Amino acid sequence: LKRSACPASQSCDKYKTGVIDGPACNSLCVTETLYFGKCLSTKPNNQMYLGIWDNLPGVVKCQMEQALHLDFGTELEPRKEIVLFDKPTRGTTVQKFKEMVYSLFKAKLGDQGNLSELVNLILTVADGDKDGQVSLGEAKSAWALLQLNEFLLMVILQDKEHTPKLMGFCGDLYVMESVEYTSLYGISLPWVIELFIPSGFRRSMDQLFTPSWPRKAKIAIGLLEFVEDVFHGPYGNFLMCDTSAKNLGYNDKYDLKMVDMRKIVPETNLKELIKDRHCESDLDCVYGTDCRTSCDQSTMKCTSEVIQPNLAKACQLLKDYLLRGAPSEIREELEKQLYSCIALKVTANQMEMEHSLILNNLKTLLWKKISYTNDS
Repeated sequence: LKRSACPASQSCDKYKTGVIDGPACNSLCVTETLYFGKCLSTKPNNQMYLGIWDNLPGVVKCQMEQALHLDFGTELEPRKEIVLFDKPTRGTTVQKFKEMVYSLFKAKLGDQGNLSELVNLILTVADGDKDGQVSLGEAKSAWALLQLNEFLLMVILQDKEHTPKLMGFCGDLYVMESVEYTSLYGISLPWVIELFIPSGFRRSMDQLFTPSWPRKAKIAIGLLEFVEDVFHGPYGNFLMCDTSAKNLGYNDKYDLKMVDMRKIVPETNLKELIKDRHCESDLDCVYGTDCRTSCDQSTMKCTSEVIQPNLAKACQLLKDYLLRGAPSEIREELEKQLYSCIALKVTANQMEMEHSLILNNLKTLLWKKISYTNDS
């Protein structure tokens, strides 16, 4: 393991000059007890490393989303730094900072009655040294991190079982709990080998290296519970815009843990991102890989209503995973329920009731089958 050039040197310069602060800064820059190990990403705007912090394994993430200004070409990096740590400015009161955070949440999450609670929660998280005060460095770090969907979601869902715990942060670098298995499937290959494996063959390989069926069922229940966590929760509805196996993991007890939540976005935010986008066909109205709206041919603009709910996308992902090796006595019923689930549409009458019914039926069917097995 080594201390990485990632953004650690930049973060430490800023920490030492008082620009940023956070619970991970001292370990990163002074005691050097936060180490970077294997790099898990290939893109500069998506840096992710295995790490060890005070002997605890974690995942270190930094610069996890595109800069807000994508049209500056070579100016991208300097521009990003200015955007990141220019707010709040010296002399900003705590009250003024709370108002800034409140306005940001109102734009991202919509106008909801309990946003003040969330602002107070953020202030607790921002106070990294727990001295009851938010310093300017802590406020600048928190503000930069709140621009990232994943960080915001981790704070909102911090008490939920399937969201990795936030261990700490320094500037826009943050450390989250590591997850033992980082895909629904039990095999990961070096990317060089991945390039040469046909996708059909890869799918067959994946299916061979899955856990036993009762364990798969437990992981699947975890995904269904996570869908419940983000569906019309206390701060609105979040949309899963990339439901691929690589974004999900599980621990040694086969409890599902989300590995990458960057493409889980507040519905209000997504509507703003996609509405009025110019389109020729529905193919132009996609955010991430899975959030699709339709193209209004009369205006040639994307509509803002997403067609498929999260649950339908989760069931699509789980269909082959759960049906392979399913016990014969529930296979037919399981298949029927999964297909009903995949057919769910946001626009359907009674969608919320249908959503709850399908979700509960699936969870009940799976729990009933695995609650007596040692594997689960």
